Amino acid sequence: MATYIIFGVVALLALVILAIIAKFIGLWIRARVSNAPVGLMNLIGMWIRKVPGSLIVDSRITAKKAGLDFSTDQLEAHYLAGGHVDDVVLAMVAADKANIPLAFQEACAIDLAVKGTTKTVLEAVRTSINPAVIDCPGGGAKIEAVARDGIQLRARARVTVRTSLAGFVGGATEETIVARVNEGIVTSIGSAGSHKDVLENPDHISKRVLDRGLDANTAFEILSIDIADVDVGENIGASLQTSQAEADKKVAQAKAEVRRAAAVATEQEMVARTQEMRAKLVEAETQVPMAMAEAFRSGNLGVMDYARYRNLVADTDMRESVANDLSEEEETDEQK
Repeated sequence: MATYIIFGVVALLALVILAIIAKFIGLWIRARVSNAPVGLMNLIGMWIRKVPGSLIVDSRITAKKAGLDFSTDQLEAHYLAGGHVDDVVLAMVAADKANIPLAFQEACAIDLAVKGTTKTVLEAVRTSINPAVIDCPGGGAKIEAVARDGIQLRARARVTVRTSLAGFVGGATEETIVARVNEGIVTSIGSAGSHKDVLENPDHISKRVLDRGLDANTAFEILSIDIADVDVGENIGASLQTSQAEADKKVAQAKAEVRRAAAVATEQEMVARTQEMRAKLVEAETQVPMAMAEAFRSGNLGVMDYARYRNLVADTDMRESVANDLSEEEETDEQK
């Protein structure tokens, strides 16, 4: 009975071993016949560590056929770090065929650096081989700047860049290149004495921008900057002068209104003072009859004196009336 049990256990173990071998024998044979052998125990270890053996084997075969030799430990370590093994291998093959120096660790670092973005290490290597063109500012828009003569110019540039694999990790991205080029174009146009100079020689802008070393500390190397289009915009200088003149006009109007208000206040003050003086005159005139009565009583004024006073007053009133009538007639004649 014990013999049968031992035989059953051995048979079960043999079946398990055969099942495991059958599971990985295909990958083992494929790696062996491709001259990129992978040990059976390595395949079993990948399965235990939940690493896709087919991905590691196929990547190793691809590299081996291209003349590169990466160990399964290197590929497996990069996969466990969260990288894309197939992209790294294809990038290494592309770099090797283009005679671009690229170490495996550097390729892995680039792959991990672009993780979570739309970029890949393979795209970075391809851009290093075949330069890419970036539109500035992009989206069909144009950069607006004003020359010294006040004329606005709208420009659009095309920047040809090549990936700098040595500075890709930690280097600034395309957005930085676009921002720097935009800033350089605005500065170059703003320093131009006339907008005609820019229209006649737009290449001067690209030369000035290119000489500024805009690709420093970026993941790219700028090969050329070409001004694709330049348009004349508004006369910003004239608009600013018009706005300044309008502002000066409003300031002058405000000051004139202040002076007018002060004059009106002064006029009203004089009217009040005139009324005050008239009141004092009326008050003084009321004292005249009382003074005359007192003079009659004291004997300082006689009847004849009073009569002469009345005649003098009547004669004065008549003269004033005649003078007023003559003035009215002269005004009527002038109007006719």
